[in-house]
Amino acid sequence: MTATDRPQVVVDVKLTDEAAAQIRTFMEQEQVPEETAGLRVAVLPGGCSGFKYGLNIEERPLDDDLQVEVNGIKVFVDAFSAQYLSGTSIDYTSTMQGSGFTFSNPNATGGCGCGSSFTA
Repeated sequence: MTATDRPQVVVDVKLTDEAAAQIRTFMEQEQVPEETAGLRVAVLPGGCSGFKYGLNIEERPLDDDLQVEVNGIKVFVDAFSAQYLSGTSIDYTSTMQGSGFTFSNPNATGGCGCGSSFTA
């Protein structure tokens, strides 16, 4: 199979305005180079439901990353994660109980009570 025979994988991740603002703040604090830096969104094995989300500020994408710009933020996703993230919206919420990123993933068929892991 040649590279042209491989199916095209598309990254379809959304960031709310609040999530994008929070990511920009983290990037400024980390002092990463704006021209190459972005947010890595990953699906990792683990958690009590099988998969968990990973978010990281990266200085640059890896060679085989899929890339997309969302709400002014470069987003880096590996091909394995992309299949589980299609249509996912990432938000940032702050409540009296705590604050953090939340995921609305239409591919998740179940999840745990804490909301940090899912099944697909």
